[in-house]
Amino acid sequence: MKLPEEGVLLRIFVGESDKIKGIPLYEAIILEARRLNIAGGTVFKGVMGFGANSRMHTSKILRLSDDMPMVIEIVDTADKIDKLMPFLDENVKEGLITKEVAHVIKYRHNKKEA
Repeated sequence: MKLPEEGVLLRIFVGESDKIKGIPLYEAIILEARRLNIAGGTVFKGVMGFGANSRMHTSKILRLSDDMPMVIEIVDTADKIDKLMPFLDENVKEGLITKEVAHVIKYRHNKKEA
């Protein structure tokens, strides 16, 4: 797959304990992006954060949270990202979604299949 030089970076902030039908929301988002043939996505686990309710989530020993911040980043063309939006509208009940221009420098894979 070839991406144009200008793509879109979609960033989704959710909680680690958010679920859809028993599976983590971040996992469901990545699986849906893959089903839609989106170029790629990655999930990052935050070590500290807060959201709209200002409740602190942290991995510090004395304040161990069971709902750490999770950030999902997905990059592709605007058209492909737009196909994911209805899924996000329906399933992200709490969190933040941002979209910005991404200047794609390189997008390649090793042609060897494991």
